[in-house]
Amino acid sequence: MDVVPVLDLKQGLVVRARHGDRDAYRPIETPLAPSAAPLDVARGLIALHPFRRFYLADLDGIEGRGRSDAIVDALAAALPEVEFWVDNGLADAAACRDWLGAHRARLVIGSESQTDPGLARALGAGAVLSLDYRGDVFLGPAALETDAALWPDDVIVMTLARVGSGAGPDLAKLAAARGRSSGTRLWAAGGVRGVDDLEALRGLDVSGALMATALHDGRLTAADIAALA
Repeated sequence: MDVVPVLDLKQGLVVRARHGDRDAYRPIETPLAPSAAPLDVARGLIALHPFRRFYLADLDGIEGRGRSDAIVDALAAALPEVEFWVDNGLADAAACRDWLGAHRARLVIGSESQTDPGLARALGAGAVLSLDYRGDVFLGPAALETDAALWPDDVIVMTLARVGSGAGPDLAKLAAARGRSSGTRLWAAGGVRGVDDLEALRGLDVSGALMATALHDGRLTAADIAALA
């Protein structure tokens, strides 16, 4: 069971997510880092545990205010041992391929930004698909939710309203996704609180969880993470 720290990026800083309400996100204050600068926060998380991958939500890119590519490149250069997954709202096949060729990272194809349901699969190993939900409503082309033939090897089930909520992961949506594809690596995102939730996810054959709040609030400790291996 892998834990994947999340960095939500907005206007050059890491922000704290609350219930998926992006307008309310403010620069993070965390005991793990002296500031909300992305590299400070990333290094603070690495000091907690040698995480193998990070998820970056480029909120400016997702909302059309310009992408945070320079931050992505700076993080990749400073932390060469880490694999970065970046959701920046790209939805055009040529632009996605150009981006993958220019940056040392994998591209997260968020369903909320998509019109072409085949894009994530077409991009191959460089892509991670995020199935995005607002409550019970799927955001994106309907076929992308239901047809696992359109999925790449790694798929995130993202329940946006649970992000930063401490409400627990959406086990029903994860179980439904697992039922559609036994071979896909599934990743939970939104509401994961700690060890008990991670054990429940393990029972659904989920590969890992994207987490932020529980790490910064100390509800998931270094000893907890080490014991999950």
